[in-house]
Amino acid sequence: MKTVVQVVQHLQPGGIETLALDLQRFSQPEQHNYILSLEGSMEEVLQSWPRLQPYASRLLFLNKRQGVDYRACWQLRSIFKKLKVDVVHTHHIGPLLYAGLAARMAGIETLIHTEHDAWHLANDQHCKLQTRAIRLFKPILVADAENVARGMKTHLNIEPDVIITNGIDTCKFSPGCQQTAREKFGIPQHATIIGCSGRLEWEKGHTYLIEALTRLPRDVHIAVAGQGSLKDRLIKQSRDLRLNHRVHFLGRIDDMPAFYRSLDLFCQPSVKEGMPLAPLEAQACGIPAIVTTAGASRESLCHDTGKIVRQRNHRALAAAISELAKQLVVAIPFDQDRKSPRAFVTQKADIRDTAMAYARLYQGEQERLHSVG
Repeated sequence: MKTVVQVVQHLQPGGIETLALDLQRFSQPEQHNYILSLEGSMEEVLQSWPRLQPYASRLLFLNKRQGVDYRACWQLRSIFKKLKVDVVHTHHIGPLLYAGLAARMAGIETLIHTEHDAWHLANDQHCKLQTRAIRLFKPILVADAENVARGMKTHLNIEPDVIITNGIDTCKFSPGCQQTAREKFGIPQHATIIGCSGRLEWEKGHTYLIEALTRLPRDVHIAVAGQGSLKDRLIKQSRDLRLNHRVHFLGRIDDMPAFYRSLDLFCQPSVKEGMPLAPLEAQACGIPAIVTTAGASRESLCHDTGKIVRQRNHRALAAAISELAKQLVVAIPFDQDRKSPRAFVTQKADIRDTAMAYARLYQGEQERLHSVG
């Protein structure tokens, strides 16, 4: 029985955290798969993200102090020793620095690091830290998208060992009844609904989507799923533009498949992005998507049914929404002359394939080390 510990910075609703949870959920029967969060505690995390309750027995929290905390390395080493960990799998730069050092201190040979976005590598300090950590700890390097692999080559002068694309649960995210979903969230039945999900933070670009609404017909509405520090500012923007009756802030939603089913189109207006999961989830529910050129967003898009627009450009967003909305009026069934966005996701981004690729990586590296030994 192999013990794997995935290490994340924090457990909050987000793409990296969701992927870590899905990798745990779809891990192989011969694996004990834990998720360790450097920040936070079990109590506060379960309060803010109740969907984690079924996974509580496999969640660990370091409750690390803010800033640099050298004690964290020794705490992690102790946890790894106690659990008899075989594989440490880090996500993002903070976990690589702390858990990478702790893994080597504990004598753990299999260290895997997944890089989820390249934009933070443009920060010189991050770039230097990550380069040194990679050279010192020598992890197996995984990029979750072609764009991220190129960013690693550009900024770190290091190529990943393998690219493993992010995936989503295509059984959970599937088409359903739009009318029922709209009733659930109190969304107008006869409006054209453009959905957006994610943390309400500047890098997600919500402000550009709201601005785009000023250029669209009155029967076009926006439904926003998520929480964040910019909520009040976005509500104020909607009111200032006299759009408050057309922008629906739904807050945190636990039933995300129902949210996507309530939509006509999905839009991810990000300014900065890695390899986003939300467009994959929406398209798996049969909803065409619009994404920006940020990060690896284009790799999450079914190009036969969706649109890519320049980031920070509300006019381009409005034009793309208008074009796709017109197509919906004379929609041809996906099984006739139109390709389905769901087919794209099931073929390219199913979490079962992602989990299997990581399982082979975990097992393959262990077997290589044993054969060398």
